[in-house]
Amino acid sequence: MSYLNNRVGNGGPSGSKAVRPQNYVPGLGRGAAGFTTRSDVGPAANVALTAESTGGSRAADARAAKLQAQKQKGLFGDAPQNYVPGAGRGAGSMGAAGTGGPATATVGSYDAFGGYQERPVNEVPGQYDEDDDEADRIWAAIDERVQSRKRKSQQRKEETVATSAETDNARVRIGSQFRELKEKLKDVSEDQWAAIPDVGDHSIKYKRQRQQQNEMFTPLSDTLLEQRNQANLDATAGNTALAGTTTAADGIHTTGVTTTMANMSGLSAARGTVLGMSLDKMSDSVSGQTNVDPQGYLTSLGSSTTALNNASQVADIHKARLLLKSVRDTNPQHGPGWIASARVEETAGKLLQARKIIQEGTRVCPDNEDVWLEAARLHPIPVAKSILATAVRRIPTSIQIFLKAASLETADSAKKAVLRKALEANPTSTLLWKAAIDLEEADDARVLLAVAVEKVPQDVDLWLALARLETYQSAQKVLNKARKALPSDRSVWLAAAKLEESQDHVDTVSKIVDRAVRSLRKQDAVISREQWLEEAEKAESADAPITSAAIIHHTIGQDVEEEDCLRTWSEDAKACVARGSVVTARSILAHALRVFPSKRVLWMQAVELERQHGTAVTLEERLRDATHALPRVEIFWLLRAKEQWMAGKVDEARQILTDAFAANPDSESVWLAAAKLEWENDELERARVLFARARERAPTARVYMKSAILEREQKCFGDALKLVEEGIEKYPKFAKLYMIGGQIYADDMPKHKGSLDRARKFYQRGLEACLENVTLWKLASRLEESAWRFDAKDAAGESDKAVSNGNVVAKPGAAGATKARSLLELARLKNPKNAELWLEAVRLERRNGSLRISESLLAKALQECPTSGMLLAETIWTAPRATQKSKSADAIQLCPDDPQVIVAVASLFASERKHEKARKWFDRAVTLNPDLGDSWVRYYVFELQWGTVEQQGAVKERCIAAEPKHGELWASTRKEVTRRHESIGEGLEVAAQKLRNAQESENPSVML
Repeated sequence: MSYLNNRVGNGGPSGSKAVRPQNYVPGLGRGAAGFTTRSDVGPAANVALTAESTGGSRAADARAAKLQAQKQKGLFGDAPQNYVPGAGRGAGSMGAAGTGGPATATVGSYDAFGGYQERPVNEVPGQYDEDDDEADRIWAAIDERVQSRKRKSQQRKEETVATSAETDNARVRIGSQFRELKEKLKDVSEDQWAAIPDVGDHSIKYKRQRQQQNEMFTPLSDTLLEQRNQANLDATAGNTALAGTTTAADGIHTTGVTTTMANMSGLSAARGTVLGMSLDKMSDSVSGQTNVDPQGYLTSLGSSTTALNNASQVADIHKARLLLKSVRDTNPQHGPGWIASARVEETAGKLLQARKIIQEGTRVCPDNEDVWLEAARLHPIPVAKSILATAVRRIPTSIQIFLKAASLETADSAKKAVLRKALEANPTSTLLWKAAIDLEEADDARVLLAVAVEKVPQDVDLWLALARLETYQSAQKVLNKARKALPSDRSVWLAAAKLEESQDHVDTVSKIVDRAVRSLRKQDAVISREQWLEEAEKAESADAPITSAAIIHHTIGQDVEEEDCLRTWSEDAKACVARGSVVTARSILAHALRVFPSKRVLWMQAVELERQHGTAVTLEERLRDATHALPRVEIFWLLRAKEQWMAGKVDEARQILTDAFAANPDSESVWLAAAKLEWENDELERARVLFARARERAPTARVYMKSAILEREQKCFGDALKLVEEGIEKYPKFAKLYMIGGQIYADDMPKHKGSLDRARKFYQRGLEACLENVTLWKLASRLEESAWRFDAKDAAGESDKAVSNGNVVAKPGAAGATKARSLLELARLKNPKNAELWLEAVRLERRNGSLRISESLLAKALQECPTSGMLLAETIWTAPRATQKSKSADAIQLCPDDPQVIVAVASLFASERKHEKARKWFDRAVTLNPDLGDSWVRYYVFELQWGTVEQQGAVKERCIAAEPKHGELWASTRKEVTRRHESIGEGLEVAAQKLRNAQESENPSVML
């Protein structure tokens, strides 16, 4: 505090000089510490000691006295004893006389033990201590640092100079680009120099100024345009102005109040139309992507940078000239160098210079045909002809020069003359013979070919061409000669086989192919099995199916193990069908069936091949062979009978089924097929007799079911119920018998009140025997749901609601819905994790108006069956419009290949008018599962709404070919008693109409 007081007191406004406090050390309050240097050694040390003993003031006086003494003696006073200049900074020592001494400074010292010795300064006690060594090392590091920085700076300067030199060399100067033109300026005369026109001012600024001086445009306002338009309309219509006024200022005639109000909506609409047209040109309305051609856009960008690239191109051409000139000078006999030089000049636009260079090349390299061809290319046609004439005299063996010369001729006679002269010089050239033969007619070509095969006997194409032009006998002789000249070529043998096939010599074809295979093996001509298969496909494409079959017969088993033959041949047939070689595939399967006549898989593959790619005759032949080879397999008998029945040959179908009975007397399928044939042809008595015999000889649950259905269709309900009871006694676990009985009584409910109880008893018996049958549970619940219409008719009449004492009573159907709901809950307990039962419960609540309950049930159903396609599709159908897309995305992630989900998504696209996307998704759905009829129905409805007649017919034909059998809507339509005889196409029309009615009235997910 005293120090502060002194500072404040002494440094006040009076400006008096401050007095240093006692024991003051400068910088001590700021953390500084005192230090001693070498200058303090000797007399300075005494001054320092005196300063310490006498206090801070005396220390300052001592330093002042020291400085005064140094001034008197010199700059720093006398040197200390044994002082070596620079020893503290690491410098070398000097001798006593100042001459160079050893690398280390030394001083003399006396030791009692060793006597007088010279020691390095840093070893002299009391003279060179650790502080001196540290100082020397610090100074050495500083010097090294300074030197390194200097070296780095010098290195950077050198690198900068080198880079600048390289950049200057790489950068093409404008002057260097026009070096050649500048050199030519010396030849310009004074008259030519004076005739150079004045460039003038063609800048953009000058053009704008001229344009502004000549043309002045003043835009009109929208109001004036609207008024003038309205005036023109009034004049055309013959109307007079209501209250016209004329202003002297502008002289424009305006109309009254009714027309002065400018209608700006029309202008804004026009602007919007123009903007929309502009946007439509640049965007895709469906995908939102632009229609700008990226390649064209990049091309336009490249054209815009042409001016920028000209400088670099000029430099590149100049460099190429220098390099190629060096190549020509170094190796003048190198033809590509001359060609490259000529093309560089051609690229630069100096065609005359290019011609000069290439002419020099023909003189220097007269034996290089490429140089002559390049010279012919660069010159006009008349000059090129003379050049090529010179070339053929110089190089008479060059085939390309002759062909080029022939191509330059326009008349066929001149071309023939050139080629004949070429053949005289090169009689063994295949290219020349083929080019000459192509110009001749058939007779002259035959003569030339006869000579050509003698000159070039190793070319198989010439032999085959000659054989094609000859008659049958002459062709045989030609092919025999060719076979002798080319014993290891299979093309000659196959050509001979095709020749025999063209003459209908079927047996000879197989013999020739057999001989070809054995002869080629003797000649060690290695031909793989795949190559023979390719030859068979080529023969098929050349309309030689017998030759193709012979090749397959003799080579298909090559290099195949016996245990792998069946699998390999089956895969080969499928591959050939995929490539479109149906005849080859048929030959493979025919050979495989001869080897494996009892393989049902091969017969089914052959039948399917004929069904898809064959005719009715070939299909009948294949099925007949199958029934003869496998008479105990009912499927071939049934397919054969069905094909005959669909062709309208009922008697033939009956005969086939009779033969099938003889081979399979106890076959259920044959009995049912025979009964169905009579049933479909309205021979009901024959059908009843066949069903009766079937129940006696081959009694099965399906036989009883079909018998009951026949009686039900004929409205013989008593007989039908009797057959149902007999079937239930024998087959109590067959659920469809209970369904038929319950449906018979349910259909009879409007007429007889007791039928409801009988139907319930039937379904109850069925549920007791078949708890796992979901369809039976659904039928029982729907029976209870519809029962209130008959039970409550007397109580509620035709109304849905009844009023009692002013209060609204529940609907009469509430009790039926409650029973149906309880049945479905019991069904879910007996059959957990069943999506069909959950979906039925959801739809039950929706039909009764309980939307919240239906949504809750649907959420529970998805928790129990998260990957059910029908439940996920239901979420899409019933979701609000705003959430359908998100529901669809979730459903696709969970079930990407479920046809019901895909159909729901396709319908969503259709509702958004994205027809192409919807069509793709519908097609994907029917491809994944063609047996699901509901997918076909929705696809067909979509095409009826948005497709063409051709597209509708295509979907219908595909559905008929697929013959779907499953689907909720499809099965309910096809199994109606009154529609059992309808075709698949008719059933598709009926189901589509039902779906369209449901879409117009209710939720499309409700399957009627």
